[in-house]
Amino acid sequence: MPEIKERPILFSAPMVRAILEGRKTVTRRAVKSFQIPIEDKTISIGDRQRWSAIGQKDPRYGFCVFGSTEAECAKELEQHAPCPYGKRGDRLWVRETFIDLRCTGVEHRPDPDGPLQRYAYAADCRPGSHSDEARKDFGLKYKPSIHMPRAACRILLEITKVRVERLQDISRADIRAEGLQCPPELTSDDVSPNYRDWYPAAWKELWDSTGGNWDANPWVWVVEFKRVTP
Repeated sequence: MPEIKERPILFSAPMVRAILEGRKTVTRRAVKSFQIPIEDKTISIGDRQRWSAIGQKDPRYGFCVFGSTEAECAKELEQHAPCPYGKRGDRLWVRETFIDLRCTGVEHRPDPDGPLQRYAYAADCRPGSHSDEARKDFGLKYKPSIHMPRAACRILLEITKVRVERLQDISRADIRAEGLQCPPELTSDDVSPNYRDWYPAAWKELWDSTGGNWDANPWVWVVEFKRVTP
């Protein structure tokens, strides 16, 4: 039986909550320039390994475009560019903002007969909540998700599908699958702006808030997943 590969992936606290609540089943990540193959076989394989952005200028190697249509480009990407997040059947362990409670004196047992809980997570302690105020009282500070060890992981995802598309090709249903929820007060057609306008605007705002550029309409990896037991 082939070994199941695992890779870490970062999620913000709101997206972690969406995963835990079953609302988020897909994530989009920008395709980086070194993740896409170019056709020029004269370029020696080095640290770049002949990877360049599709249709984008590369300062060293120029550019190369696969196909003449968006659909042809996406097909070539899916066939020839290995997704850095894995393929169907691979797993992603979620890195999230956390606290290591060891030796802090505030470890507790969620189950009276179970072990001490060593880690606490920002996604469980919304700003201003009782839990968050208690954290401050004890002088505990969160550690960035990038520093989270595998042992602290509580969410494991199995990839069910990977594809490539342009960022702005996302549908309203896909935006919901990204974990975004329209406020209840906007779900009526009598409200302006209503849910039809809210979803694309909220998705654009979320993408730009992560350092992305909606207007550039980049290629993105679309990674669908399901939650499995860690």
